[in-house]
Amino acid sequence: MSDSLITIVVIILVAILMFVFPLMTVSDRSDDTSQLVVDTSVADFVNNVRTSGKLTEVQYEKFVEEISSTGVAYNVEIEIQQRDETPGKKTTQVSASAVSDANDAYITKYTAQIMDELDANHEIALKQGDFIKIRAESKSTTISQQVSKFLQFGAANDTYAIAAEHAGVITTNGK
Repeated sequence: MSDSLITIVVIILVAILMFVFPLMTVSDRSDDTSQLVVDTSVADFVNNVRTSGKLTEVQYEKFVEEISSTGVAYNVEIEIQQRDETPGKKTTQVSASAVSDANDAYITKYTAQIMDELDANHEIALKQGDFIKIRAESKSTTISQQVSKFLQFGAANDTYAIAAEHAGVITTNGK
């Protein structure tokens, strides 16, 4: 009886070694590849906007398609700070996060406002000196996270996410 119990335990351990650990290794590599794709895509997207001086709906859709090709769902946050060169002459109120630069102030727009403007105009023209910041973060768990949680019997509290952030100053006026 004890020989068959030992045999069963050995078979279970061999199955874990043969299937679960290679699965973890492959899924970890998949996460690394996804991280690299997202890092590259975010940097390329920001650099494209910086050098063209405009953010277009087509650029944004292509960017979202690129990062979604990793098989992971992402939250994309966009922040644009547009220079308001005559803040004293405007009647609109500058946000609390406005940054003063001599007589200039920056009006900050966030994802929802930017998406509304892209839906309406299909592009946002930016001026030299404006800022753009993009952050993409996975909103779903990956296979690697699921396997590691399974191996730790649900005790794992994976807090890491596939994420990338890039920001830059617009170098060209967009028209």
